[in-house]
Amino acid sequence: MVKLSITRRLIVSVLLTQLVLTIAVVTLASFLTWRQLRKSFDAALQGRAMSVAALVRFSEDARPRLMFDASQVPPPLDGEHPDLFEIVGAGGERIAASPNLPADFPGTAPSERSYWNLRHGDDPYRVIRLNNTPVLDREGPDTTTTATITVTYAASTEDMLERVWTIALLTCFGSLALLAISTAVTVWAVRRGLSPLAALTASAGRVSAETWKLDASQQARSTEELLPLTEAMDGMLAGLQQAFTSQREFVANAAHELKTPIAVLKSTLQLLIQRPRTADEYRAQVEIALEDVARLETLTHSMLRLARAEEVQTSNRRHDLPLVDVAMTCEESAGRLRAVADNRSVRIEVKSQGSPRLHADPEDLEMIWNNLLENAVRYSPTDSAVIACISIDGQYAQVEIRDCGSGIPTSDLQNIFNRFHRADASRSRETGGYGLGLAIVKAMVDAYGGTISAESGDGNGTRMCVRLPIQS
Repeated sequence: MVKLSITRRLIVSVLLTQLVLTIAVVTLASFLTWRQLRKSFDAALQGRAMSVAALVRFSEDARPRLMFDASQVPPPLDGEHPDLFEIVGAGGERIAASPNLPADFPGTAPSERSYWNLRHGDDPYRVIRLNNTPVLDREGPDTTTTATITVTYAASTEDMLERVWTIALLTCFGSLALLAISTAVTVWAVRRGLSPLAALTASAGRVSAETWKLDASQQARSTEELLPLTEAMDGMLAGLQQAFTSQREFVANAAHELKTPIAVLKSTLQLLIQRPRTADEYRAQVEIALEDVARLETLTHSMLRLARAEEVQTSNRRHDLPLVDVAMTCEESAGRLRAVADNRSVRIEVKSQGSPRLHADPEDLEMIWNNLLENAVRYSPTDSAVIACISIDGQYAQVEIRDCGSGIPTSDLQNIFNRFHRADASRSRETGGYGLGLAIVKAMVDAYGGTISAESGDGNGTRMCVRLPIQS
């Protein structure tokens, strides 16, 4: 995979922008210089044309005619290239012309334009034509009308173009020098600006299973663009640490819970083969072993249910699920547990104050109600009732399950949803619990975007409240 460098991309982007700007500046400067020099050249060219027009005068003969005084011709605009001119009278006769005038001068002029360009040999020329220019000499005999002439004058523009190119090259070299300086400053500024990111990368590289703290530098935390990333990484590491710790505790607790029944089962089988026994003795020992196997099976099923609940939570698989009546699933769970409740002389009552419906897997909801109702029945005294109330609270389906048991100590309330947590270890062993039921419930509720809370006190029973968002 090709690696991308933010530093190089920023530097190249800035360099290309500055290069385009440099080209634009050089082009604009050259154009403005050329335009200004051409205006000055055109003004000088017009002055030369007027100067040669002023050299036309009337002769002092009996019949005056127009004459040209060639001795007063002004010097050429370009010292290395001669100027070209032609003076024509009103009748089309040529009055005067420069000595080096070509046969095809002045060529074809653009219509209605006084200035145009042509080439004489290999040299570029600029041409001006003064049409119907009056003769300035008024001393001719019997001149009752104003005589006019047409002056066509051309001068070489090679010197002007050389000056334009010189200015363009100087501007280009100066711009390139500034570009080099700005590029060096940009490289330094970009690298310095990205130094907090490098420091943050180094801090992230020091994170390990032993050190979960990001320990980002103050420079990274004070950089506006990096602050959201730093906070996101802090939250991610906190979540990973919690998940890692939870997973490690889960493995340790699972091993601890499995250790006891496996050890008992092993010792039972070892005793069974130490000496010959009667059929009744074998049967009794095998029944003890089967009880331990049942405990192992129950624990394994609970761990698998927890794994499934957490898989639902992480995979977010809630698409195309059927619309389920919450009250109906709660009634079905209560119906399954009524036989167990009757054996303990405990009543299960389901009260519905609405029919909330949401998209869910019915087995997931029944797993939630089974665990909560089973716990409530298990810890309720004889001749008491477990009440499940279903209602709609805004955009949530709310299910409350209350029992009349001894309650949960306040100090244990915040831990009851942790894996393998048991507020009363001895009582849990008597009832066969492993501390996974409420962990399974919370994982399932979280998977559907809901919440679960517990309220209890010593001797005041326990109230579990599940809130699930209603989906249309």
